[in-house]
Amino acid sequence: MTAAAVAESTHDDHDIDAHEEHGLTFKNAVNIAAFLAVVTGIEVLTYFWDFGDFAVPLLIILMIVKFAVVVAYFMHLRFENWLFTALFVGGLVLAVAVYLAALTAFGFWS
Repeated sequence: MTAAAVAESTHDDHDIDAHEEHGLTFKNAVNIAAFLAVVTGIEVLTYFWDFGDFAVPLLIILMIVKFAVVVAYFMHLRFENWLFTALFVGGLVLAVAVYLAALTAFGFWS
C-alpha cells in the first residue's frame, strides 16, 4: 500500500469518528428549534406589550442567547476546539460593546 493510500484511509477514518461525535440527533435539533421559537416569540411580544425601560435590555439578552445557541449547535461550535469558542465569544462581546457605545453616543438611554 502506498503512503498516499495509507494517509487517505487514516484521514477517512478520522472524519467518520469526528462526524459521529459532532452530529445533533433529530430530537435535539427539534428541541433547540422549539427553544429558539419561544425566544423569538418573546422578542415579538416586546412589540405588542409595553415592557417599559426593560424592553431594550431584554432584547439584548435574548439576542445574546439566540446567538449563542445557534453558534453552539447549528454551527457545531459546541463540538469544536476551545479557540473557536473564544473567537466567537470575543466577537460577540465586541459587537455588543460597540452597539451599546453607539446607543450611548446617540443619547438613546436618556
